Amino acid sequence: MRVYGVTGWKNSGKTTLVERLVAELVARGFTVSTVKHAHHGFDLDRPGKDSHRHREAGAGQVLVASARRWALMTEVGSAREPPLPDLLARLDPVDLVLVEGYKRDRHPKIEARRRETAQDLIAAGDPTIEAVASDAPLPGLDRPVFDLDDIATIADFILARLGLPRRR
Repeated sequence: MRVYGVTGWKNSGKTTLVERLVAELVARGFTVSTVKHAHHGFDLDRPGKDSHRHREAGAGQVLVASARRWALMTEVGSAREPPLPDLLARLDPVDLVLVEGYKRDRHPKIEARRRETAQDLIAAGDPTIEAVASDAPLPGLDRPVFDLDDIATIADFILARLGLPRRR
């Protein structure tokens, strides 16, 4: 299973880039999964739902299943956040896993950057960032810069970096 990351500061376009890359890669015939890092508490559940009631009662894991999908929620309490490799090991095999966030992990990444929220480039001090996808030119950068909306070219770059054959 090959892993490639999309990183960037808050509101840089990471989620939109991942969403568009997933659609592009799936349309090309690849199987794709995603991992999304959340810096804050989050909940997929809603108060009052049976699964939420199970968790509130103290269940360490709650699995919700239907004919269309299933989800496993695991409480970690005050334990440390699970490392990315542990989470990746839980996924079914696919051609490619796109990881949103996890900017400090050592997998290869592309940085998303939008002019209106521009902050210092993470790429400047991080060799795991192999390229930048931006809505503004970044002259003098020592790695490729792609237009944030040129999804096909970004997908080609990622596939080439991971040694995956182009498909159409």
